[in-house]
Amino acid sequence: MSDAFYHPLGDGRFAATRHTAGPWSAHTQHLGPPSALMVRATEALPAAAPMQVARVTVEILGPVPVAELEVSAGVERPGRSVELLGAELHADGRVVARCRAWRHVRGDTAAVAVADDRHLPPPAEGRQTHRPEGWGAGYLDAMEWRALAGDLATPGPATVWVRQGVDLVAGERPSGLQRLLVVADSGNGVSSRMDPREWLFINSELTVHLHREPTGDWLALDATTAIGPTGTGTAHTVLHDEQGPVGRGAQALLVRPQT
Repeated sequence: MSDAFYHPLGDGRFAATRHTAGPWSAHTQHLGPPSALMVRATEALPAAAPMQVARVTVEILGPVPVAELEVSAGVERPGRSVELLGAELHADGRVVARCRAWRHVRGDTAAVAVADDRHLPPPAEGRQTHRPEGWGAGYLDAMEWRALAGDLATPGPATVWVRQGVDLVAGERPSGLQRLLVVADSGNGVSSRMDPREWLFINSELTVHLHREPTGDWLALDATTAIGPTGTGTAHTVLHDEQGPVGRGAQALLVRPQT
């Protein structure tokens, strides 16, 4: 990894790099890296016993600029078995995103462990795909994409392996959960049903449920989008690593014609 999405400035402050830019503007971030940055802050919160995250919800309160950000985090509901963590992302003196994460105490359930989703062919069997013409550089070029079915440029459901090409924070190797949040916000993008030059389909939130922690560099999005008749949609994504499914993501979408 030769570069990073963010460079640390100290005291919870970070400088966003060009790699964070979303496909529609070089001045606003794709929400994958900011989501992972907030999760990173919650992972640093101490726990009395070994715990793991079971659910993360990110609320998007406004555009996140490609600029300096500040992150804060705390334990909102402490407990011996279950805790609720929270984080906020600030830019230009305003809160642009919030994160809530439930973490559960670890236990031994190997004897009854089961996943209810299909295993995917490995990344090596996917075809390399690149950002479509007209989509901006930044985040899309910082990730490696290998499609098993559909891709960024093809409308409809898609199954795509993704590998992070830069660090989340310079000088750090991202955790599995951080990698997952970098990727999970792309579910609606890979499974879009409309031409993005004609339709807007942006998510106001992202919720990820996990039944185990992801491992390895490659993560997959097995995604589909449903569009309702009155301007609302939902993107559903089964999230995988190379060992199998790790959880599910969902995004509430605002859908309307481009003006």
